[in-house]
Amino acid sequence: MAPSPRFWNWVATWYSKNPVPDEAAYARKLDAAAARLTPSARVVEFGCGTGTTAVHLAPKAGHIEAVDFSARMLEIAQDRAANAGVSNITFTANTIEGFAGDPGAYDMVMMHSLLHLLPNPGAAVSKAYRLLAPGGWFLSSTTTLGDDGLALIANVMRPAAALGLLPRLTVFSGDDLRAMITGAGFEIVDDWKPKPKAAVFIVARKV
Repeated sequence: MAPSPRFWNWVATWYSKNPVPDEAAYARKLDAAAARLTPSARVVEFGCGTGTTAVHLAPKAGHIEAVDFSARMLEIAQDRAANAGVSNITFTANTIEGFAGDPGAYDMVMMHSLLHLLPNPGAAVSKAYRLLAPGGWFLSSTTTLGDDGLALIANVMRPAAALGLLPRLTVFSGDDLRAMITGAGFEIVDDWKPKPKAAVFIVARKV
């Protein structure tokens, strides 16, 4: 069953008003992305949510395509970009599967807080590889539920997730994630987990 946007539409306003849980970790992730952008860089961010990351990085890039399947998240993201005076972001309601970007057309693909919410995260990573130009960057921040005793969370949430009341979670370990990324053809150049039970942040390059 394909994931439903119902939960994300419902929580979007609340989500947009909550601070980033770990500001220092988030700042490091933004810095890692910004350091690999150029004024002409073409970027696509899947699961852009309320647009915080896209708006932060827009001044460093040529153009960002910010994609999410939650209409309410995108409404908030568009308002955020307008309020910040940012005009080089295109917000698109779509899924990764439905996104029809040209192969090799992008310099960076981002999937933050997303892969563990997908039924087939490996397919998403492979699509990122196809979308990137040679030498392009793939950045992800992922909760690895197979580590730190977190797999039980997915099992507890499964009945509500089936009704669209909670997100569906896919269980894999940090090692599984790394294998997924290198198996798609990427070279991992940064691999960082700030603390136990935190998301794993990976920067990988298309070789």
